[in-house]
Amino acid sequence: MSKTGLMIITDGSEEMEVIITVDVLRRAGVNVTIAGLTGSQPVKCSRNVVIVPDKSLADAKGVYDVVMLPGGLEGAKALCRSDDVKAILMEQEKSGRLIAAICAAPTALKSHGICLHKSLTSHPSKADEMKEGGKYKYSEDRVVVDGKLITSRAPGTAFEFALSIVEHLCGKEKVNEISPAMVLK
Repeated sequence: MSKTGLMIITDGSEEMEVIITVDVLRRAGVNVTIAGLTGSQPVKCSRNVVIVPDKSLADAKGVYDVVMLPGGLEGAKALCRSDDVKAILMEQEKSGRLIAAICAAPTALKSHGICLHKSLTSHPSKADEMKEGGKYKYSEDRVVVDGKLITSRAPGTAFEFALSIVEHLCGKEKVNEISPAMVLK
């Protein structure tokens, strides 16, 4: 049975983090659904790249092996405010399934009280916010894996982030299988 993933996007999401992550996971055979937070209409990302979601978040309800949140400052703010995102993340954590967030998106974990006291990272501009209150063990590593939580820092770490998710879902052999065609180390 193939693994499944949900990537939640909204206006202001960081396009490289969305596209690189989804592409790498799909190369590994993971069935990824790109869901628009506010509907299925095209989403204008942080650098004005437009992405058309596969479906709306409302229509994407279900069980996924991984739920992924991309950064992008305005996109992350919308994820922080969303009760739907909170409910999905709470169910994902309660069920012991993987959660992955990159760049500014770990702020949504904090705002929704998800994965408290775990090690994580974020974009350097969000480090102080993530350290505040002592709810997480903050790291400046490029990718941090703590149990069922994977976090990463920025667009420049998106391949490492995606490959960490692939390794968690599909194993190191799959990472080794798909990396050469992308000319990755």
